[in-house]
Amino acid sequence: MTQTTYGQLIYSKGKWELAAVPPHVAIRLKSNFQRIPKTSTAPYSLTDTPDICADLHWFIQRYPVEISVPDMKRLTNGKRSFEAMRDHVERILLPDYQPPAFSGFRDGLAPYPNQLQAIEVSRARGRLLLMDDVGLGKTVTALGAINEGRYLPAAIVVEPHLATQWRDDFVAKFTTLKCHVIKGMKPYSLPSADVYIFRYSNIAGWVDIFAQGIFRSVIFDEIQQLRHGPSTAKGAAAQILAHHAGTLRMGLSATPIFNYGDEIFPIIELIEPGALGARDEFIREWCSGSGNGKYVVKDPDALGTYLREQHLVLRRVRSGRPINTIVHEVPFDQEVADSAADLANTLALKVMTGSFVERGQAARELDMLARQITGVAKARHVAAYVRILLESGIPVLLAGWHREVYDIWLKELGQFNPVMYTGTESPAAKDRAKAAFTAGETNLLIISLRSGAGLDGLQKRCYTAVLGELDWSPKVHEQLIGRLDRPGQESEVTAIYLPTNGGSDPLIIGVLGLKASQSRGITDPLAGVKQVYSDESRIKLLAQQYLKARAA
Repeated sequence: MTQTTYGQLIYSKGKWELAAVPPHVAIRLKSNFQRIPKTSTAPYSLTDTPDICADLHWFIQRYPVEISVPDMKRLTNGKRSFEAMRDHVERILLPDYQPPAFSGFRDGLAPYPNQLQAIEVSRARGRLLLMDDVGLGKTVTALGAINEGRYLPAAIVVEPHLATQWRDDFVAKFTTLKCHVIKGMKPYSLPSADVYIFRYSNIAGWVDIFAQGIFRSVIFDEIQQLRHGPSTAKGAAAQILAHHAGTLRMGLSATPIFNYGDEIFPIIELIEPGALGARDEFIREWCSGSGNGKYVVKDPDALGTYLREQHLVLRRVRSGRPINTIVHEVPFDQEVADSAADLANTLALKVMTGSFVERGQAARELDMLARQITGVAKARHVAAYVRILLESGIPVLLAGWHREVYDIWLKELGQFNPVMYTGTESPAAKDRAKAAFTAGETNLLIISLRSGAGLDGLQKRCYTAVLGELDWSPKVHEQLIGRLDRPGQESEVTAIYLPTNGGSDPLIIGVLGLKASQSRGITDPLAGVKQVYSDESRIKLLAQQYLKARAA
């Protein structure tokens, strides 16, 4: 008896193509493979990846197709490869897994069991986005993953202010690896080393070196810095580096999604090209509509569980004390806002009626102006709040964004000898500010909202973060608070948000809700709504003591 077939399946140049598919089968095919456009006609094309092989193999059990013997063998091997890798990684992640003996770290500093599991997963896959919670030791895990001859030499790309910390506090402290920090954007003859530390600010100058394939593995610390993909100079350079570092590619970030869910595509594409299909396939399969010109992932939980099934991502979360989150509204100085009203009005008109280029530029300028006005209009009131904490002897990490706001804080709180850790200071100046704060020479460290990612050591001195200005991304806030809520912290961490009821703050607070849902679904699928713990009793007690002292 001849078996009924429903088309032909052919492998060609990295793609699987289905042709001569009957209409009713085409409907089922598009329903199961949503990266195929709904309006497309045969032949239908799908990227050849192990998971696609597994799904296609399943699909043709229901709808048999004509397929050559070599192509069927390729499809079956792809399916088996997917299943074998899945089973291997799942065995590693079992609670009773016993990792092989680990060597290469200094005595007494071997990785913890959860870090050893992540090391083995990264080596098994050769590709991993490690999203472990802040403080669970992603840096140590990454060093453990590359600490073997077949992965060396390795390139590590870090934020500009973290190169020294990586070299001194991690590579030199935990390993015997020889380390060299790259100086500048202009290539030079590299000294012999096991690990070469690049900064995101200088990798664009080294693309010709990357293309030579001298690095066997690459670690991208705080990989959210590459969420804009190859459209930026650092993104294009990172793509070349990753392409030629084929043995192991690893990204580190507890907060890979800063804004909308489509930011995960360029990050995964860097770790494992084609894992989510081409960008247009990813948009069709996972996204719907847009938010402020960005694509929104329609089901973040589904995308999160899919990435876990592929074992391209790994995330473990910390247990313990919740963050004490306090939101206190401060006054808004309308006189300050009125002083810039004419300029804001001009920009707003351009946003509504200007040409395409004018609208885009005006929108960016209006956003910056509105946030600056808001920050300045509440700056004195933020400083007054922080003064209560400082006069009680509490070390404070005060976060903002605009230089004009910092200037007001420096003036209002100058008697407390504040130090700065913002985008203006050089890496050396930031190191000095951190040292002064952690040594107790000052109780006030003013930090830029986006300058603290990956910064370690503040938790030994401080447990109170005050967010005097807001960022559009909730993950920026989370990264900042994570500078205090990490191993070594002995006190309950308090995060104090100080929004105002005017300017841009109300709008930002509204947008943060959507962005938080996008990120939470992808990084923590099915976790549900996170409960916020808030206890203002200690702050109120400090305020009472402050008022009594003033009245005396």
